[in-house]
Amino acid sequence: MNVEFPVELSGAKSSTLMWAHEYEVGAQALQQLRNIAALPWVHGVRVMPDVHLGKGATVGSVIAMYQAVSPAAVGVDIGCGMEGVLTSLTAADLPDDLSGIRSRIEAAVPVGFRAHDEPVSIRRLGLDPRVSDRLWGSFNELHKGVQQRESKARKQMGSLGGGNHFIEVCLDDEDRVWLMLHSGSRNIGKELAERHMSIARDLPHNADLPDRDLAVFLSGTPQMTAYRRDLTWAQTYASQNRATMLALVMRAVRESFAQEVRFDEPISCHHNYVAEETIDGLDLLVTRKGAIRAGAGDLGLIPGSMGTGSYVVRGLGSERSFYSASHGAGRRMSRNEAKRRFTVDDLIAQTAGVESRKDAGVLDELPAAYKDIESVIAAQSDLVEVVAHLKQVICVKG
Repeated sequence: MNVEFPVELSGAKSSTLMWAHEYEVGAQALQQLRNIAALPWVHGVRVMPDVHLGKGATVGSVIAMYQAVSPAAVGVDIGCGMEGVLTSLTAADLPDDLSGIRSRIEAAVPVGFRAHDEPVSIRRLGLDPRVSDRLWGSFNELHKGVQQRESKARKQMGSLGGGNHFIEVCLDDEDRVWLMLHSGSRNIGKELAERHMSIARDLPHNADLPDRDLAVFLSGTPQMTAYRRDLTWAQTYASQNRATMLALVMRAVRESFAQEVRFDEPISCHHNYVAEETIDGLDLLVTRKGAIRAGAGDLGLIPGSMGTGSYVVRGLGSERSFYSASHGAGRRMSRNEAKRRFTVDDLIAQTAGVESRKDAGVLDELPAAYKDIESVIAAQSDLVEVVAHLKQVICVKG
């Protein structure tokens, strides 16, 4: 049992339990959490140890609402999450020079703003085509403002994006090789999120909110119906995007070795999403923004930064946390602050031993910009148990 956490957030109008101390969080993020807890539809808020300031709603927050959803509590990258798989390779199988494997991965998966020249063939990758068939078969039902984006969305399927998204080759403590990646619903998810957030801000019931970015949709309204439709579509797109990328990375890794490479069943988890769940005996809408579900036995992936490693975890089913855990280490500082405080030399030093980009374009992603992943894991020992500790040897970023 974790005797240190949770702690109650002072000044919160609804039940708000934190797996972090207030002095660790920062005044702006604390006020943001209090604003969320004051919404009349909120049953309770749970705050993860990777908590930090976000747009409208705090990253690292789990919010259970009665018949209402705030798009800001999901985030603009709808369905963002993790995918990981254990391979049959060991450290001894890896070449001394890992740049060739990294190059194969980068050739297989577009990064940054890039996309595939043509849509990826799901069937050729061995993935179930029914998911993609449903996605594209219902595209014309989405918000009218994105109807010109189908071609772009098809070509972005199986692409990484930028920011904190990554593809990694990792070693666990038994020197087994894992593949892991982090990405979401690409531009189409962002555009859908922003369009619905704009609609929510103008609804009459949101007129007196402490922060207009916390605007909500109410169940039984056409606006909520439209948002839930597009949200579900984007969550499915994000999941399929990761599955497609993982298949491309698996193929690139397989082609890098003379021997047969086998893969276990992948682990997949969203960390920006909405789910209908029973909390405290009530049927509620639960948003996890920068948090994963950690029900009893649920497998999850909690990454650190591009130089510190990650964790495979199993949920312990904590009712107090609304069956949740952190989604990663969480940022210690903004991207601009990281660029002001650190140099490329710092990046090189902090990513020593990792085959990765080491230039100004990823300076804001250096490990010092993130919280200590070991402390984050320790703070939630009552929420998850560690299955494996991973240390990256290759990191691909946009």
